[in-house]
Amino acid sequence: MNLKTIPFDESQLRDLTKQIEALTPEQILWLSGYLEGRFARVAQNGSSNGAAVVAQNGVPAEAPTKLTILYGTDTGRAKTLAENLLEKATALNISANVVSMYDYNPKKLKEEENLAVVVSTHGEGEPPDMAEDFHTFITGKRAPKLEKLKYSVLALGDKSYRHFCQTGADIDEAFTRLTASSITPIVKCDVDFEENAAAWMDNLLQNLKPATLSTAISQTLHSNNGQPKTEYSKKNPFMATVLEKVKITGRDSDKEVYHIELSLEGSGLTYEPGDAVGIFNKNPKSLVEQIIRKTGAAPEDPVSVKAGEFSLQEALLHYLEITLLSVDTIRKYYEKSKNQELEKLLIDDNLLDEYLWGNDVLDLLEDFPYDWNARDLVEILRPLPPRLYSISSSQETVDEEVHITVSVVKYEKKNRTRQGACSSFLAYDIKIDDQVPIYIDKNPAFKLPPNGAKIIMVGAGTGIAPYRAFMQERESKGLKGDSWLFFGDRHFYSDFLYQVEWQKLLKTKDLEKMDVAFSRDQQEKIYVQHKLKENQKEIFDWIENGAYLYLCGDRKNMAQDVNKALLEIIQEQGGVSEEQAGKYIKNLKREKRFQMDVY
Repeated sequence: MNLKTIPFDESQLRDLTKQIEALTPEQILWLSGYLEGRFARVAQNGSSNGAAVVAQNGVPAEAPTKLTILYGTDTGRAKTLAENLLEKATALNISANVVSMYDYNPKKLKEEENLAVVVSTHGEGEPPDMAEDFHTFITGKRAPKLEKLKYSVLALGDKSYRHFCQTGADIDEAFTRLTASSITPIVKCDVDFEENAAAWMDNLLQNLKPATLSTAISQTLHSNNGQPKTEYSKKNPFMATVLEKVKITGRDSDKEVYHIELSLEGSGLTYEPGDAVGIFNKNPKSLVEQIIRKTGAAPEDPVSVKAGEFSLQEALLHYLEITLLSVDTIRKYYEKSKNQELEKLLIDDNLLDEYLWGNDVLDLLEDFPYDWNARDLVEILRPLPPRLYSISSSQETVDEEVHITVSVVKYEKKNRTRQGACSSFLAYDIKIDDQVPIYIDKNPAFKLPPNGAKIIMVGAGTGIAPYRAFMQERESKGLKGDSWLFFGDRHFYSDFLYQVEWQKLLKTKDLEKMDVAFSRDQQEKIYVQHKLKENQKEIFDWIENGAYLYLCGDRKNMAQDVNKALLEIIQEQGGVSEEQAGKYIKNLKREKRFQMDVY
């Protein structure tokens, strides 16, 4: 090493190396962004030390700092994070405001000083509806140069999708092209986003404040006023006792769906209809055993994962994703193995999409052989995230309980039975009186209207779960009628979930109308979108008179078909063009009168 090219003496370099090697990945992420921000400030000010302006009495003289926080989301998670950033910024006397991308005019970007963007990615790389116009503008030819703008992007995504965090990446690249300067580098978050999001926020706020305030900022960002944290959360799940577990599909059904009731007694946890329960689960033991046998490793081999040090068997059972494959896992597998057949898969999007569907880690080991040891194997695997289930109860009705509706993922492929990690865990491993680690996942983007307005609920399969919660809530508040449910599944006699409850609600007039579509009960398949078209005049009248529309179920097929049907209904009944109908639907979403919970 030529020390003449390094601006540190030997002692400084040794101390610096020692400090860096002791850092966690999250701390390194924070430090990298902080240094980039400090460098940008030094370059801008032409100062060699970047020191803050200090008054004669030694107290830092803060220049007013402004921050606009933009969010784009389908689920409401980006909104929650944006509001968390606002709270932290306000505590540091930063003049901040939060704006939905629906409500933001992108032409105002030229007037902004500092901008934080929190945005999710919808489906296979598309922006969420809320972010479409902003994304189109900022990535298009009409976007102006933004030399005065400082920005940072927090991108939310899911590595099981091929175009991970694409919307956030697009926006970040556009700002760079428009000559805006980065406050701190883009951070891309997988479903386990909390630590990275918190590091991004701290990093961003640190770089917006003078260096001499670093200690005070750190104390403000991380202080909890000396009070111990007792709240149950994703980091501190509550052990909920199983009160009830009932299979609610008939014996002739080709699906297994369970109604499960969990006790929240003593937890202090609260929820609203539309929220979800996060459940920490374990992988199928048989799959773990097969993976270990295939690698030739020993079950007791020690490995290190994010959660700590465990045996290989324990890590695969509780802490690593093995029932699903992500693009990230396949890429890491290739980087280790250099398998040429796997390389062909990675460069062909169609082949990659086909392989991702229905295959697991054991398939990867069998189809692309490599001599794995325990340590190398766990390094390529994604942490096992908790699974989210829409809550199917109202706390106004069930008090210290929470109910969920679970469809078991189970299918045959390559002469092997495949099972979903959490659904099979709940269906086959958990019994009444057992305890399950859970937390409440708030969903502000899927909520009943605050004014008791009419509601139209569209769902298929377990997509009916939140509507059970909706109706319990309305019933508890004495809101009768003004509700219409569209439900679809395969067979009337075996798949009509909560049939007795819906019939009772219809009889008492709590539920005004219900239309059902059982696709396999006749030669020509009938789905919920067909029922919507059959009732299009009345549906349009309800919407025109202020009804709120809800859609819950499969994102890829059912949600797209329902959206298409709604577009056609508005065209036909409103007498407008397809473009105008699209704007009509977008405006419903902007007004929060069309809400979706799709997966």
